[in-house]
Amino acid sequence: MMTFPRWLTFSAILFFSGIITGFIAPIDFSIESIAPLGEVVDDLGTFSSPAVFLIILLNNLIAICFAFFLSPLLCIVPLLSLAVNGLLIGVVGSMVVEQESFLYLAAGILPHGIFEIPALIIALSAALNFGFITIKGLFKKENRGNISPAFITNIKYLALAGGLLVPAAFIETFVTPVFLGLF
Repeated sequence: MMTFPRWLTFSAILFFSGIITGFIAPIDFSIESIAPLGEVVDDLGTFSSPAVFLIILLNNLIAICFAFFLSPLLCIVPLLSLAVNGLLIGVVGSMVVEQESFLYLAAGILPHGIFEIPALIIALSAALNFGFITIKGLFKKENRGNISPAFITNIKYLALAGGLLVPAAFIETFVTPVFLGLF
């Protein structure tokens, strides 16, 4: 049976593999194909900073809870979340480096990413751990007693991840724009 630290390692490897793949794979996204993302960012600019903070925080909290509670469905959502989020960071990061610079990319990701990336990996590791134990419990009667303790343990990791998302959203709202403004 995989323990939480092993799920943590697995999740980190999957996530960072997605980033590397996004950077080196010949995935051709044009600015036009991600223009809707720019529109969303522009729309956020119409809100006050505290509202943007709450929108970012709630979006991230909903995403990790969604992955956690759907994890018993073959762990598909947390696995896809890790791979796709990593891949998107890699692809968009590659485009940013090409059009701006590596320092611009670092200024855009590192300040809040110091909290957000570990939060994502912790939350999705908890989701995978809980989902896997739940699936085992559904197929083997003797494993059903592990589901409730696994839920309690992993919900604590989910709460830890949620706590990390608070400073991540704050920094993304109030600090990252200042760093990007330096470039």
